[in-house]
Amino acid sequence: MGFSLFSLIPQPRLGDTLLLIATAAVGVHGIFKRYEPPEISHHAGLLFGVPSVLSLLLWNHYSPARALVIATTAFLSALTASVAFYRLGPLHPLAKYPGPPLLKLSRLPLTWVAMQGKEYLFIQKLHERYGDIVRISPNEVSVRDASAIVPMMGSAGLTKGPHWQGRSMRPAVPSVIAMTNPVEHLERRKLWNRAFNTTALKGYEHIIARRANLLVETIAEAGEVDLATRISWFTFDFMSDLVFGGGSDMLRQGDEGSVWRVINRGMVSAHMLAHLPWTVPYAQVLGFGEDVRRMRSFGIERAKGRVKAGSLDKDLFYYLNNEDGAGAPRPFPEVVSDGALAVIAGSDTTSSVLSNVFFYLLKEPAYYKRLQAEVDKFYPPGEDALSTKHHGDMPFLTAVLHESMRLFPALPTGSQRAPVKGSGGKLVGQYFIPEGTSTFIHSYSVHRDPRNFFPNSETFWPERWLIAAELENSNWPKEMEKSFIHNATAFIPFSFGPANCVGKNLALQEMRMVVCLMMQKLEMRFPKGFDPRAYEENLQDYLVVMKPSLPVLIERRPEAWA
Repeated sequence: MGFSLFSLIPQPRLGDTLLLIATAAVGVHGIFKRYEPPEISHHAGLLFGVPSVLSLLLWNHYSPARALVIATTAFLSALTASVAFYRLGPLHPLAKYPGPPLLKLSRLPLTWVAMQGKEYLFIQKLHERYGDIVRISPNEVSVRDASAIVPMMGSAGLTKGPHWQGRSMRPAVPSVIAMTNPVEHLERRKLWNRAFNTTALKGYEHIIARRANLLVETIAEAGEVDLATRISWFTFDFMSDLVFGGGSDMLRQGDEGSVWRVINRGMVSAHMLAHLPWTVPYAQVLGFGEDVRRMRSFGIERAKGRVKAGSLDKDLFYYLNNEDGAGAPRPFPEVVSDGALAVIAGSDTTSSVLSNVFFYLLKEPAYYKRLQAEVDKFYPPGEDALSTKHHGDMPFLTAVLHESMRLFPALPTGSQRAPVKGSGGKLVGQYFIPEGTSTFIHSYSVHRDPRNFFPNSETFWPERWLIAAELENSNWPKEMEKSFIHNATAFIPFSFGPANCVGKNLALQEMRMVVCLMMQKLEMRFPKGFDPRAYEENLQDYLVVMKPSLPVLIERRPEAWA
């Protein structure tokens, strides 16, 4: 018989070895839970290295190959059981919150729904069944309670959650939207606040006007157009002008470089990575996030061109790079990261809202005519419809914009938040959010909750904003006044708090200018056979809204072009 070193080592009984393997699996579960190791090498070492070493204890019973298979199978089975018992059991910090057992067990079912673009509807149905707080994955809860908005998202609230790191593929230099450290975020945010103050916004008006005029000119003679696509091209051209001083001319040339298609595909890929941030290193190896990288490369090239050209105008880059002398020039990677964010976030969100504004107006011709009458009052033929001087005197325009964003906010699922590491957790209103878990206010559900907006909670009804402002032209029946509910604090289309949408005022200004110009210059209607329900059913949620085509018949208003 041959000599074996293992013959000198006392060999445990088979049952004891399998118990040791199971114990090791529970320990590895604890390591993953506590430290969340991010690298593939960490995963491989813990998931396969540990059972490989332990398989040596089975060599006295089986061949090395069979011992490895048995040890690995036993280890992974025990690990799976440990994870399942913990996530479904009473020891989990979110155990007291209701939700479907399958969602408590794994993030994968919600990720599958999210990849279909229907996460906003799925979570709304969960809230209808389980209540104001529902556990939608092992370590995340969704909240539908408007009273939780301020404590969750206000100045003393929670910081950004892990969603944002996954979405951006953990770049070396994250954009301001992906920064999870509240102190660092505040410092970076100061630059953005300066770029969107009143003086800066006034300086952007001519950039909006130039592109808005081009939008109207290119669709005025087109007959039937896909208005959603044209608006997307407009917002992308405008944001390219605003951030980098130019570089895009989709309104004239179309999407020749497939930039918009790349952005849309990148948003889908980024959404999956946001749901499964631990998969980012695998996506990088397999090339799955190529569209996300192409989006980033687009921003880098535009930023390089802007730096080379220098400051030709007081655009957004002018402020983000401290070209006004307010501080030292910023590191180039930071400016690139923020610039790319501005183009994509600013064009995607505004285009979705504008498309929905015109969808709801054309679906309800009485509201279309009412808004057109208000525009004609302040911007008759010959008057510059791109002037902002009358916007404050146009309550119905504001009501239409608000109601469109109430029904379908640009980010329908909301913005993820999480307690700061080391805090132990935080009480958000009546809900305790433990450290290591995340949460968000589900904007879509909150906006359509009858406790916040009633009546017609699920219907486009701009009058609610006029009634709330106590305007005389609300046409509200007196006998129904006691049935009216309008909770303004529940309206969060631009998020809320110190991490809200910094471009809120620019977006509202841009939308008001475009709507006024189009209503002054054009007559619009749906083509025969258009199904409004199909448009709504095909709206998709990939953090931001992705729109289906919106066919619209367009004619000039002769008196406005005289």
